[in-house]
Amino acid sequence: MPAIQAEVTVAANSTNNNIFSGSAFEYSRGRQLLSLGVTAAATGTLVTIQSGADVILEESPTYIATQYPIVPDQMFYNDVMEIFDRLRVQIRNTTGAGIVARGLALLTPL
Repeated sequence: MPAIQAEVTVAANSTNNNIFSGSAFEYSRGRQLLSLGVTAAATGTLVTIQSGADVILEESPTYIATQYPIVPDQMFYNDVMEIFDRLRVQIRNTTGAGIVARGLALLTPL
């Protein structure tokens, strides 16, 4: 099962447009089940999640934790990705300091 794991620091009052950008699994190679968790080290961090044309989560606060999401307890977001769908996880920091955000995507071929 392919997995993507990313840890980024989002600078004060800025946005990371896709924490999974550049991953070999950013674009789906076939039909697959996506299970995704996102955490941030502090409040004031907002996440938007898209899988191809599917909007999985409109901009919303992230789960607060100083570690990667716990499987399966914090894998809140699920979708079926079709071939060539792009996984996009945008993180926006609304605070005056940098915040560490982490994402974990598990991809199960269907």
